[in-house]
Amino acid sequence: MGGSFVITQAYFKPGDVTDPAVASLRARIGTAIDNSPAPGTGTVLERLSFWLQLPVDTMFSGMLDRLCEARGQRVGTVLSSAAAGGLYHPADLAAAGDISAKWTAIGDRLHIDRAVTVKGPTDHVGGSQSLFLQKNGAGFHVIVLLATGTDDGPGGRPFFLAFDPDVSAERETRMAWTTKQTVGKTATKVPALTHADAVTIIKRMLLGTEPNGFGPLIRKYYVNTAEPFPSVSWAGE
Repeated sequence: MGGSFVITQAYFKPGDVTDPAVASLRARIGTAIDNSPAPGTGTVLERLSFWLQLPVDTMFSGMLDRLCEARGQRVGTVLSSAAAGGLYHPADLAAAGDISAKWTAIGDRLHIDRAVTVKGPTDHVGGSQSLFLQKNGAGFHVIVLLATGTDDGPGGRPFFLAFDPDVSAERETRMAWTTKQTVGKTATKVPALTHADAVTIIKRMLLGTEPNGFGPLIRKYYVNTAEPFPSVSWAGE
C-alpha cells in the first residue's frame, strides 16, 4: 500500500506498539460492535452497513452508498469514551495554521480514548483499490483515527492507527469480505444472515483473527504531521 498516495499505509504487525494499548483498543472496538446498533434492533443489512461501506456484490462492480461522512460520525461516536469528551472533530487539516499543533491535539484526544474523524481527498486517505477513487482526483473520504503508534515499539517509525470502513479499499479487505456467506449480490445474501453472523463478519474485518492484532480495515497511516492535507477537489472545478 502507498505508492503514489501521499499517506503511506501498512497493516499492523506483531511488535508494533499503540497508545492506547492494543488490548484496550480491541476490547473497546469489540464492545462497540456487540452493542451498535443495539441488539435486537434493525435488520442484518443495517447492522453491517452501520460499520462497513459495502459493495453491491462480491465482484465489486459498485458500492451500496457513498455515506462515508455519516458513517464516520456514528462509528467514531460509539468508539469514543463519552466520559472523556466523545468523538473529536479536528480543525481543517488542509487550512492555513499550525498543522503540527493540530496533529498534537489529535494525538492528545486519541490517548484518552476519543476517536477522531479525519476528512481528506480520497486519493490521500482512501485505499489504493477503493471504488471511490476518481481519475480526476475529485472527491473526499473520511476515516476514523483510533490511536498513535510506533513500528516495533519505542523509537520506531510513528504512525496513526485508523479504521477505514470502505470494504473495497484494498485487495485484503475485499478478500476478507468475500466468503461463502456473502458471495454474490449483497442485497440478496446479507438478509439471509443472522445478526450473530453479521457481528462475526464485522469483527473479522476490524479485529482480524489474531488475538493481538487488527483486521484489514484497521491500518497504519504514516502521516507527515508537518505538512497540511491537500484540499478536496470537486468534479468540474
